[in-house]
Amino acid sequence: MASVNVERTDDGFVARNARGATVQIGSSDTEGVFTPVELLLAAVGGCNIVTVEPLTAKRGHRMARLQMTVQADKAASNILGPVTITYEVELPEGDEKAEEVFRNVAARVHANYCTVSNTLQKGVPVHLAFED
Repeated sequence: MASVNVERTDDGFVARNARGATVQIGSSDTEGVFTPVELLLAAVGGCNIVTVEPLTAKRGHRMARLQMTVQADKAASNILGPVTITYEVELPEGDEKAEEVFRNVAARVHANYCTVSNTLQKGVPVHLAFED
């Protein structure tokens, strides 16, 4: 099971995982924090890139630079429209197969292995519960 704790603090809001990592959460007018929507987009990007990078490297094609932009416009005031992942890649010099390998791996990861992207595409329910 995946789980995080989100709580209000004296400085705003913080999400914390069981390993002690934290992320500051706030509104779009608060400096130095992520908004919840930005965290969702970061989760999509992170899920893809942390899977793509080791798989391409394992195949002997480590990209000289690997980064992405993940974006979505709002379809309504409280709903995002389609999410777009745009990779920005610098291929390793002299590696003629690197682009083909990267594109194939990235497509397979997106379609089959990224839990976050697959969950969004499937549209799973979100339940609300209250502790007694």
